[in-house]
Amino acid sequence: MPLVSPIPLNPLIDGRQSERAMLVRRGVQRLLAEMGAHVLPELSLATGRRADLVALTRQGDIWIIEIKSSIEDFRVDRKWPDYRLHSDRFFFATHPGVPQEIFPEECGFILSDGYGAEILRDAPEHRMAAATRKALMLRMARAGAARLLAAELAGVAVPALDGESE
Repeated sequence: MPLVSPIPLNPLIDGRQSERAMLVRRGVQRLLAEMGAHVLPELSLATGRRADLVALTRQGDIWIIEIKSSIEDFRVDRKWPDYRLHSDRFFFATHPGVPQEIFPEECGFILSDGYGAEILRDAPEHRMAAATRKALMLRMARAGAARLLAAELAGVAVPALDGESE
């Protein structure tokens, strides 16, 4: 076995997120999975922005969830309005240590404790243009397939999901 491998131990973990942001992410991902949505974390959009979580719901809607781990994290980030152009619904997600009041009323709000999450304010719907939807669906499919291949090549077990071949 070589001492150095060109393939990272787990290519599905990029290491850029704080521990607290990962805790929020885990709870939100569990919530979305319970709702029947499929989620891709850290997806680059056509604008070059990177969405924290992009979810495809059972109904075919695309949601973007922006994770904020602190008040300062929210205050310095002004890129979130761009995400509305790339989603049917836009949410902020955080943990109980960040006050809900700082988040805009015109966005959805999810509270996560790492073990689960709850939608405390639903996001208003703003449907994407058809061409944007198609481009984003292709981007999601390509990113998902590339990540599965990278995981397989690195030896990470990725079991098939129920209903995956429907």
